[in-house]
Amino acid sequence: MQILMPQLGETVTEGTISKWHKAVGEPVAAGDPLFEIETDKTSMEVPAVVAGVLGEILVRAGDTVPVGTVVGVVAESASAPPGAAERAQRRARPANGAQGRAAAVAGESRNCVAGAPLGASVGASQPIDPFHGLRTPQRNFGKARLASGVKASPRARRLAAEAAVDLAQIRGTGPRGCIVAADIQRVRQRVHAQPAGAAEQVKALYAGTSYREVPLDSMRKTIARRLSDSTQQVPHFYLSGDLNVEAVLALRKQINATASVRVSVNDFLLKAFALALQRVPAANVAWAGDCLLQFERSDIGVAVAVPGGLVTPVVRSADTKGLLGLAREVGALASRARERKLQPAEYAGGAATVSNLGMYGVRSFQAIVNPPQATILAVGAAERRVIEASDGTLRAATLLTVCISADHRAVDGVVAAELFAALRQIVETRISDVL
Repeated sequence: MQILMPQLGETVTEGTISKWHKAVGEPVAAGDPLFEIETDKTSMEVPAVVAGVLGEILVRAGDTVPVGTVVGVVAESASAPPGAAERAQRRARPANGAQGRAAAVAGESRNCVAGAPLGASVGASQPIDPFHGLRTPQRNFGKARLASGVKASPRARRLAAEAAVDLAQIRGTGPRGCIVAADIQRVRQRVHAQPAGAAEQVKALYAGTSYREVPLDSMRKTIARRLSDSTQQVPHFYLSGDLNVEAVLALRKQINATASVRVSVNDFLLKAFALALQRVPAANVAWAGDCLLQFERSDIGVAVAVPGGLVTPVVRSADTKGLLGLAREVGALASRARERKLQPAEYAGGAATVSNLGMYGVRSFQAIVNPPQATILAVGAAERRVIEASDGTLRAATLLTVCISADHRAVDGVVAAELFAALRQIVETRISDVL
């Protein structure tokens, strides 16, 4: 049986094998850890799903390969014939020449219109090697029918996953609007194309300068790709303002004096933002291409800096959690994120994200929306400033600057302004609501 590089999350397109737990020829029981993988989000052990003997290792520790790549083979016994994996892959390859291409196109259209089985082989005449089952694309590249009802062919889904292209943003040109491979290839050429020799051109600018070349890992590549897509495809707008956090600081001091869990200002703001999204449900949405997904609860991502990048684990139903429980959950998620131990379900989805750089003395900044989420709250540093009180006198207060970045396709300016006003009211006059 072939061992495949699994997909640990919708946006993950490749993984790095960091360690093999078994050597070639060693017996394997179902459930035994075979190898460890690292993606841009997490690190995880992959168990064996069948018992047998590890017959071949096709991807060495330290190598990075795309999702769905065959990394090894588990045979039923040590007597399994050598080279069986290569023979199985040769049988699975499409025929060469025009006849093979025509068969591939015909199969793609049939899967779109008639709903043929995802693992079906067009014109296959060779028997399948019983030691090596063939992968069905559904296991790695999503469902054939999108949330909007539009279908995508298996090949289109595979290409979209490999290029981190959001199928919801694609207008299909296949039968009945089906998204086909040609649609993905056009998007890849337009969005992801790199000028030939781009790295060499940049290096030429620094000829004679001393520098060290740092290879990009899968996390940095994914961050670069997704943020480039966001800034190019999402129409951002920004709302900034100051929050008076005197009440927050007083309540935090009171809680931390007796509670077993230390509560941060960021915990207060995360809970307050979740409640604000409940009060302005038009902002508690995600962009889904031809529709909006409006959520009943507020799932909030928390931006966590990790070595080499950024991860955003999601606090589910943050609006319903008590402040102490929320603080405890955020701390646990952040710890697992830094250790790359998050499960895919812990960082997928969410309606909004909170990103805080105040601890570095940053007064304010504008964050980039994380699609398909519609908003992100950027939190700066709290500082003492002189303000005018309602009676006209001057006094000192602790103010904190925040900025809401919004996707204008999903959230209009007035809606974002209402969200900011709801957040300010909770923080300044209704802070007890977060408890």
